[in-house]
Amino acid sequence: MMTREPFAVIGGDLRQARAAHLLASDGFTVHAVGFDSDIEMGSDVRRARSVADAIHGCRYILLPMPLTTDGESINAPFSCNTITISEVFGTAVPGQTLFAGQVSPTIAQRAQEYGLTLVDYLKREELAVRNAVPTAEGAIQLAMEELPFTLDGSQCLVVGFGRVAKVLALKLAGLGAHVTIAARKHSDAAWAQVEGYQYIPTAQMEQAVAQADVIFNSVPAMLFDEKVLSKVKNHCLIIDLASKPGGVDFETAGRLGVKTIWALSLPGKTAPWTAGAIIKDTILNIIEEATP
Repeated sequence: MMTREPFAVIGGDLRQARAAHLLASDGFTVHAVGFDSDIEMGSDVRRARSVADAIHGCRYILLPMPLTTDGESINAPFSCNTITISEVFGTAVPGQTLFAGQVSPTIAQRAQEYGLTLVDYLKREELAVRNAVPTAEGAIQLAMEELPFTLDGSQCLVVGFGRVAKVLALKLAGLGAHVTIAARKHSDAAWAQVEGYQYIPTAQMEQAVAQADVIFNSVPAMLFDEKVLSKVKNHCLIIDLASKPGGVDFETAGRLGVKTIWALSLPGKTAPWTAGAIIKDTILNIIEEATP
């Protein structure tokens, strides 16, 4: 049975702030640091004066997603002071469990050298599946804000057919859009056709982009090079949902006048409360699975 052992929440954006609030609401003692701006976390979250103050006596340490953007400092956009990975790892002790998202192999190795248990919650299937919903809704919100016409009746090309693309295609179809899936797997073709979408192999994508009013890319590979971009309609909007390095040659797109948006980390930007709840639930699932 899982016990209510204390948490330290160190850095992060509105997702981690929401997760801290929800953990405290669930009865956990929560100490937070790295939120110096006027970020609402609830009166039950205890504001720590330092990393050491936050970590002391805590069984669990919640870190951001992504953990770092420069390889050295914790991703803490609301902190007035830089919080380094070395400071956190050097203060934590074996026996404490650290949770972070998008942990590089180099950082994972550093944690091992400190004798720490570092769990990447981004690798959890339940987080990835549930995050697909705010990602898809955020992509649709961007399209609605940028387009001079409705999605209803428009030709939407969704490239890739993973978790996010599946949810996105479903919601686009629900809005009355005509959805075409471009993917490479035969299994993707079968699912797309069963669900009532048009399907084309990725190798034939040049034909599809010429017909599309909106393109949503979810594949982190350079599929939209000059050859493909030159076929895009003048009014077409490309929303790239792929993680780095992305799937669009943005320099070439700009030169050709193709409007593009690289929409990274949409859950944290468009639905941080939902994303924070997903992180909180995922972490508690991990703890419960590890509890004898």
